[in-house]
Amino acid sequence: AVQLEELGGGSVQVGGSLKLSCSASGFIFGRVCMGWFRQAPGKEREEVATIDARGTITYADGLKGRSTISRDNAANTLYLQMDSVKAEDSAVYYCATTLTWPCPALGAPAYPYWGRGTQVTVSS
Repeated sequence: AVQLEELGGGSVQVGGSLKLSCSASGFIFGRVCMGWFRQAPGKEREEVATIDARGTITYADGLKGRSTISRDNAANTLYLQMDSVKAEDSAVYYCATTLTWPCPALGAPAYPYWGRGTQVTVSS
């Protein structure tokens, strides 16, 4: 069975950095699209960044430049680093996969497999 587990959430100060990881199992990790998403209270789940099986990366507008998505196929692990965090970065962060190699343009609705999420709270 597909399993995704996010780690690394917690409290971060404004201007600091966060690093999240997502441990994957149950599928051939290196052959599929992986993505990071987030959802703040009262808002829709939004895409943060995606990386496909070829290493092609996309970032959401406004997060490019201070977000870095990466993957370690040998360790079946996806990473997200975000620098210069802001209060509005507070959200539950999720990793997800499509189990296909390209990443879909449709965003969150196109991803059938999700982790449980990890809470990130940015405080001043």
